[in-house]
Amino acid sequence: MNRRSFAGAMAGLAALRPLFAGQPAGDSSAPARFYTMDRFQLKQGTQPGRMNNWFQNFLLPKMSKIHSGPKIVLESVIAPHHPQILMIAGFSSFEQIWTTLSALNGADVWQAWEKIERGPEPPFESQSFSIYQAAPYSPEIAARRHDKPRYFELRQYHSPTGSQLKALHERFAGPESKAFHRSGIFPVLYTSGLFGANLPNLTYLIPFDSLEAREKAWDAFAADPEWIKARQESIDAHGQIVAVADLSIYRATPYSPIS
Repeated sequence: MNRRSFAGAMAGLAALRPLFAGQPAGDSSAPARFYTMDRFQLKQGTQPGRMNNWFQNFLLPKMSKIHSGPKIVLESVIAPHHPQILMIAGFSSFEQIWTTLSALNGADVWQAWEKIERGPEPPFESQSFSIYQAAPYSPEIAARRHDKPRYFELRQYHSPTGSQLKALHERFAGPESKAFHRSGIFPVLYTSGLFGANLPNLTYLIPFDSLEAREKAWDAFAADPEWIKARQESIDAHGQIVAVADLSIYRATPYSPIS
């Protein structure tokens, strides 16, 4: 990330840091409780290649020496802005996010970044940085690579109020996740947004072996009679608890630590 965008992320974290005062720093072997999502919006041309080179040959190796938590690097397939690179990283504490980003603010990082910046155009068009907290029922991301990079569907459901978001999480923790599993849908994380856009929200990530497998799974889910009943019961009790649903489809990059 460039100096300006990095400074913005650090300033935002500094504003939130007092909320987590006294929280243990955590360790990389502990389960991830927080996730960062760092999006780089690109344009066709040299930018995708330059940013992939940056992630593969410098940022990921550097970050792995600092923090061994889960990391996924994805390229957009279907998204509001395409092309796009998204990196998701898991941390055991908020303080661990701070210390990791601080360690990535060294002179060697800026020297490497200056090389990526050389060219007729900037390496990316814009960047956004968000922080999410894992839901109590969220599984732990398995740190393993697959022979063939999978597709990942990122879904974000915005609820107008905190009470509606609570009801949404309760629905996901119960009948919705059960219907998911019956249909072949196995999210690798469920989170609530803490810092970023479209708050409050429930954001979750689902891997699929193929786009055909994705379509088949969602068709099965939509027709699941127990899910249809549970959804109507939720609407009767709480109303429409999802105001806006955003979804994007990505594919793991060949070098992503988790694919």
